[in-house]
Parts: sequence; C-alpha cells; structure tokens
Amino acid sequence: MHGTIHHIGVAGQRETDKVLQLQRQAYILSMIRRTGGVRVSDLVGELNVSDMTIRRDLEVLEERGLLERVHGGATAVRNGTSHEPSFADKSTRLQAEKEAIAALAAAMVRPGSAIGMSAGTTTFAVAHNLIDVPGLTVVTNSVRVAELLHRAPGGNRTVVLTGGMLTPSDALVGPFAVSALQATHLDLVFMGVHGMDAKSGFTTPNLLEAETDRALIAAGNQLVVVADHSKWGMVGISSIARLEEADAVITDTALPHEAQTVLEEHVGEVVLADASPPV
Repeated sequence: MHGTIHHIGVAGQRETDKVLQLQRQAYILSMIRRTGGVRVSDLVGELNVSDMTIRRDLEVLEERGLLERVHGGATAVRNGTSHEPSFADKSTRLQAEKEAIAALAAAMVRPGSAIGMSAGTTTFAVAHNLIDVPGLTVVTNSVRVAELLHRAPGGNRTVVLTGGMLTPSDALVGPFAVSALQATHLDLVFMGVHGMDAKSGFTTPNLLEAETDRALIAAGNQLVVVADHSKWGMVGISSIARLEEADAVITDTALPHEAQTVLEEHVGEVVLADASPPV
C-alpha cells in the first residue's frame, strides 16, 4: 500500500535550523539504537558540525531521557523492552512535537463522533484539542484523558472510562478493560505507542496494555497512531499491531527519511507535523 506524506510547511531560517537540529538528534538516536553508542568525534565528521553542537544535542537528548552521556560520547539508556516510564516522566519529553501532532489529529474529529483514545502523553495532548468539539463520545482506558474531558466545561460530551488495573502510564488494562471494549463500536481510534519499528510494528512495554490496546483497535473503524519521531526504532516487549493496520500515522518532521519511506510503504497516510516555533 502506498500512502501520502503531507509536509506541513517550513519557512524561514529559524525554522530550517530547528528542523536540522531535530534531524541531527534523530540521526544520533538511530545510531545509538543500531550500535549501542556514539562518539562525539565520529558525529562531528559524519554530520559536518562543531563539537559544541553535538554536545548540545547530546545534552538535550539526555534531558529527555533518550540516551546516557559518557566520556566522549553517549550510550543507550539502560532500560529493557519491558521498562515502562511513568506518565510524568514521558510528559516532559518532546512537548512541542506532541502538541503539533495533537493539533493535526484533533482536526480529523467530526462533531458527534464516537472515538477511542489509548493512554499516553500524546493522546492526552490530543484530548486537550478536543475540548471544544461538540457532541463527542470518548471511550478511553486513560485515567488522565477521562479526567481532563470530564472536568472540561461545555462540549456536550460523553466520557466512558474502562475498568482495569492501573499501569505506570496511568492506563487501565487487563480483562475488565478488554471486556468493556469488546461490546463497543467506534468511528475513530487514536493510539499512542511506546515504539514503532518495521519488523515489530507498534509496541508497548506492558503485556496487558498490548492486549487492551488490541481490543480498542478492534472496536474502531479507523486507526490513527500518534507518535513523535523518537518512537521510531524503539521496541517494547509486546506488539500491539502491524504497521499495515494503521490507517494513518501522525508524527513530526524530524522523523528520519528512511523511516518515512517504510511508513509510506505500509500505512495509508503519513502526516508530518511541523513543531518549529512561529517566526
């Protein structure tokens, strides 16, 4: 299946510099995932930038919890495929990218729709953008999403929170959640993921959450995965779905070109959000 990539315009030198920075950081992360570590001196030559520029990139990525700096370079974070960061930990990472992705995702929602939303910081950002959409029915296993939409004024919306056991990412999972979703029929499902990969598809570090997410996908007519560029190449312990099962993936412009190509070959539509600040 061949999809369409929509480029949300980048204009001006400031935007160009930001995109180049994000592309460098995406390259650094891809190299770390491939080899386990990188050296500053090697990156300086490969990317044709200064030593100071690379060190700033590594500092930013370390602050986001995406790598560990060591003398002369950086290594992968020492967490396995079953490590699950908390909602608070994830909420501080790539905020601009998540907000840009969320705005595009919310634009797909029509008033009066029945939508499903998985747990995660990106879907939580989508929920913020749905507050003013009237007549929605939202079914979710995210405590954060349910609380946000339940407390938001106006909107004439219905919020349904599944039961289940609570995970570190504030998701409700397990048999109770799956049972609630099996009798549900939704127009559109927004799915956040821990990782996406050509071989493993969309993955999570929580086995029960994978089962619950699969039930949420089965309840929907259309699946939209919302995931920033850092999710590419990450693999959790359990697969949620194949890439082909997504009708659309909304990510950001820092996604490596090779990842864009893979997604375009497997997904109906790939949308790239521009997280650059306005001039």
